[in-house]
Amino acid sequence: MTALPDATVPPTPDPADHPRKVLFVAGAGRSGTSTMAGLMQILGLHVPKPEVVPDETNPKGFGEPAWAVEHHTRLLREAVVQVSDSRPDAWFETGRISTREPERIRTAQWLESHFEVASELVVKDPRLSWFLSLWRVAAIRSGATPVFATMLRPPAEVVGSKQKYYANRLGSAHLASSWLNMLLHTERATRESVADGGRVFVRYSDLLDDWTRETMRVGEQLQLQHVLHATSEQIRDGHRFVDPGLRRVTQTLDDLALPPRLHELTAETWSELNKLAEPGGDQPAVHEALDQLRQGYTDLYAEAEAISRSSVVATEHRMRQGGRGPGGGQTGPGGQGGPGGPKPADAPSPDAPVRAADRVPHGLRAMVPAPVRRGLRKAAGRER
Repeated sequence: MTALPDATVPPTPDPADHPRKVLFVAGAGRSGTSTMAGLMQILGLHVPKPEVVPDETNPKGFGEPAWAVEHHTRLLREAVVQVSDSRPDAWFETGRISTREPERIRTAQWLESHFEVASELVVKDPRLSWFLSLWRVAAIRSGATPVFATMLRPPAEVVGSKQKYYANRLGSAHLASSWLNMLLHTERATRESVADGGRVFVRYSDLLDDWTRETMRVGEQLQLQHVLHATSEQIRDGHRFVDPGLRRVTQTLDDLALPPRLHELTAETWSELNKLAEPGGDQPAVHEALDQLRQGYTDLYAEAEAISRSSVVATEHRMRQGGRGPGGGQTGPGGQGGPGGPKPADAPSPDAPVRAADRVPHGLRAMVPAPVRRGLRKAAGRER
């Protein structure tokens, strides 16, 4: 009898042979994006250096390339858009910047330089969703496949976490609105990747409950080779990294006391987004429902603008009387913080000139109808 050949174990692929791929971790800030990016880094994906250093709001690290944060901050300033902007029109402003050829070239060159270090990259920043089309083009120009992981955390917990760690003074209604605006448009911006399986949605609670199951699901769906061939040592490092206690803020929508229509839209959007995290749930029926919710939010915001113009007029009067905010104190960009108050993550440097519009609290500035805002920018020579 002829002896059977000995069974052989397939060799582990050389990481240098993996096809180029960029994982973009998207979603609202404080929704678990840092945990996801950190795990992907532990499992072998490369976070371009230097990284943003940890702080008291995120002691285990952000998993964010400093260049990307600075890049997004500059572009948001040019677009006059805040990180947690609740205006549907804000997507038009950032979309225009994303089509600029110099920005596409700059972004692609940066990616190319880091592909010299590793074949699979992970890019994460709370500002990322505003420029997903820019990054998609840059990745493709670099010979890489763009893939997307969007983190899902209950909106009430996101609002509570921002209020706890960022001392946000704009109120629950604004933060819930910005969550709606961010998630509804992030879903739409990544829908192009459904056909080739290039996007996945992950619940933050699922990641904390069983991170190995969730990261393997992400790795299989997006074909991330480093995740699929993770070592036992990397798995142990992942267990040390994930702390179930990371979910420090728990509250419900009822705790936020939102206006009824905003409460309804937020609850329905959360319900539909959860379907995308289920096996086989990324289906046209869910997309259609989310499209209707996005239109519903756009209509609600337009109604709010239409009935809030007196607030804008009152703020203009205060500006003419000395640029003082509604509470009598000097307001900073975005209406967050006065002297000694917290500096917003996307605030201009202290040496930057302050425009009159920057003295208007963002919550009020956002109420100005889009045609009026564009007319004012043209008059100021900031738009053609």
